[in-house]
Amino acid sequence: MKLIQLTKEYEAQLVEMLDEWKEDQERNHTNHSPWAVFRNDWHDFDNYLANLEWKTETPDRVPDSVLFLLDEDRKRLLGAVNIRHKLNAALLREGGHIGDGIRPSERRKGYGTELIRLALRECRKLGIRRVLITCDKDNVGSARAIRKNGGVLENEFVNADGEIEQRYWVEV
Repeated sequence: MKLIQLTKEYEAQLVEMLDEWKEDQERNHTNHSPWAVFRNDWHDFDNYLANLEWKTETPDRVPDSVLFLLDEDRKRLLGAVNIRHKLNAALLREGGHIGDGIRPSERRKGYGTELIRLALRECRKLGIRRVLITCDKDNVGSARAIRKNGGVLENEFVNADGEIEQRYWVEV
């Protein structure tokens, strides 16, 4: 397993993964994490790739990196992670440094734990030593993966969608 930056080589795999993910979201009303991989139309790959990451800081946005979890043996994209390089006030409350997700057909196999482990390594490279990761309280798989990577629960709160969200800190 490794995290990769998206290139043209992975276009077909990306479309397959995100089509599967979107269908699951619509059918089961699941969340859109990481939101960054859904903010643009992935069927227009060149535009998608050009606008995948946010490069400059604005009053409501911070620079980020979007990486994809690749199973090298199967040559299959399993998930994605959005790493925010810093926290603004909104991300400090809700969202954190890391937004991650595993495609529906590959969930409950331990890949979420590995994705977070690799994402924390990337955070360290970016100089982020204390990483905030949040998840919905009812997403027990995400909470377990965060705790397995050293996450310590700071608190819970009701988010903008009316869901109970947990805030975990990880020292890297």
